[in-house]
Amino acid sequence: MSMLFGSARQIGYVVHDIEKAMAHWSRTLAVGPWFYKEEVGTTEFTYYGKPSRLPRLSIALANSGDLQIELIQQRDDAPSLYLDSLRRGGEGAQHLAYWTDDGLDKAVQHLLSMGYIEGHSGRMGMRGRFAYFVHPDLPSGMFEISEMAGGKGEYFREIRRAAEGWDGTNPIRRMGATAAAPTP
Repeated sequence: MSMLFGSARQIGYVVHDIEKAMAHWSRTLAVGPWFYKEEVGTTEFTYYGKPSRLPRLSIALANSGDLQIELIQQRDDAPSLYLDSLRRGGEGAQHLAYWTDDGLDKAVQHLLSMGYIEGHSGRMGMRGRFAYFVHPDLPSGMFEISEMAGGKGEYFREIRRAAEGWDGTNPIRRMGATAAAPTP
């Protein structure tokens, strides 16, 4: 646990093929169900402090106990730490996330004062803001501070509850306007 931010709540993985990754996690590792959104709908985005083109992102979320697993596939070439991570090291764990109800601005100011650099930040839809940080002394230690406002906290609690009683059926639950029938 971080004395500053509390418990780590999420590990994010960047992947080339999110469908393949969800299938592996659910069938091989028995983690699920996955809440999958093919088009996240990023509404604000900065890359290293400058406004940037909005990346097209697909995201899938599931819980393993109290820890949320996030799979991220970027579907374009907009500048982001997701693409930077894929180019540098390929698929794999990319960030550790801490969640806050109302302390995002305070956390950002503290991290900046400690020499961290905000790599990218933004908002997805009407849900809370997020910011990713890197430090020159620990480039592999990327982490995210994510605000639970705008319904995000309740959505994440719903995902956690679904994992508690999951029996392996309906492993991929497609969310959003383009939601298709559940995957068997």
